[in-house]
Amino acid sequence: MKQLSLAICIGLVFVIGGCATTGGTTPIERREAIQSMKNQVLTELYKAKPDVKSQIASAPGYAVFSNANVNLVLASFGGGYGVARNNKTGTDTYMKMGEVGLGLGLGVKDFRAVFVFHTDASLNNFIENGWAFGAQADAAAKASDKGAAVGGEITADNVTIYQLTETGLALQATIKGTKYWKDEILN
Repeated sequence: MKQLSLAICIGLVFVIGGCATTGGTTPIERREAIQSMKNQVLTELYKAKPDVKSQIASAPGYAVFSNANVNLVLASFGGGYGVARNNKTGTDTYMKMGEVGLGLGLGVKDFRAVFVFHTDASLNNFIENGWAFGAQADAAAKASDKGAAVGGEITADNVTIYQLTETGLALQATIKGTKYWKDEILN
């Protein structure tokens, strides 16, 4: 029974990740929507943490993702989309993401994640392999400009990750597996 539950959870995460919408119908419109989301997220991050602008400019690359996450008592699921930018070559790689987790949590959260890659190897590994595992504990109660969110910043394996909560009401402490992969249609 546990194996069936896990299989269902993994299936759901890829369905959620695959269904994440960028707001466009054609590949060109979807890429434009992702670029617009990226620019908006970076503007918000630079307002909150002005020093990050120079960190991103001097890094080999960065990635920006839009994520939606649902926590249902003992399981969490999420999906989203984004773009990884190689600062040295100017190349963008459009990507999708999906996640599944176990732990205590309840709620729904819409958030953005910015990854700053401090080495070429960490950027290339992310684009080519894309897996990220980790533990997460946070609380969010936010709608538009109202409310508060505790997200944060973490640095591991030559990558700094910033999280900005857009909207949602969630309280969670989970261990998650997240998969990032290239979007075959947009690349």
